[in-house]
Amino acid sequence: MPRPKKCRMVDAAPGVRFFKPQGIPARELEEVYLSLDGYEALRLADREGLRHDEAARRMQVSRQTFGRILSAAHKAVADAIVEGLVLRIEGGEYRVAETESMPKSTPPEQLSKGDENPMKKIAVSSDGPTLDSAVDPRFGRAAGFVIIDAETMVFEYVENGASQAMAQGAGIQTAELMAQHGVGVVLTGYVGPKAFQALSAVGIRVGQNLENLTVREAVERYKSGQVAIAAAPNRSAAGGRP
Repeated sequence: MPRPKKCRMVDAAPGVRFFKPQGIPARELEEVYLSLDGYEALRLADREGLRHDEAARRMQVSRQTFGRILSAAHKAVADAIVEGLVLRIEGGEYRVAETESMPKSTPPEQLSKGDENPMKKIAVSSDGPTLDSAVDPRFGRAAGFVIIDAETMVFEYVENGASQAMAQGAGIQTAELMAQHGVGVVLTGYVGPKAFQALSAVGIRVGQNLENLTVREAVERYKSGQVAIAAAPNRSAAGGRP
């Protein structure tokens, strides 16, 4: 039986989790992923200049494990730079230390219940965990979702890492995630036909073409009636705009 992986300690989640070459839309680029533990290894070794044994103690792993994490992180960053890929920071075996500087998500039990008024619960595909994070233009492979009570603006952040490993069906998987969290409305950039069908099947409405906004701006537009509820997907099955 394989030995379970030990979670690696990360001092704080990164404030920015998405980098791409200038002037090229993200949807036209391939992606490479840097895990959160890889991000922490880079920060400790390359930015803070710690020796590997010191950094390993900080992450609560062996020196050999730290070396493997750092090597994989270096390769991900090098691939992104040399090949001109999107670099997305997410996933990995990690836990975040509780520090005062970290943004805190609101516990789910403090959010309005979806069955009371499902339209109150809005999910926005997001590059990060706050209302001022950028809208992730992709629905199915978004980094995560900020789920908001439209009346109080109380929110939580839900990561969408499971869909990243899927060769197919990411949109359907993400639609199921939205249903599990009692979401009534999804605000995003573009949605494929299978994901759109899955969202419609569970009664979740969709607002599209909201890329280049922050999560807060997308919600404010929706609340002010400036977002039309979509009647069809705006992305073809092949990945291009219809």
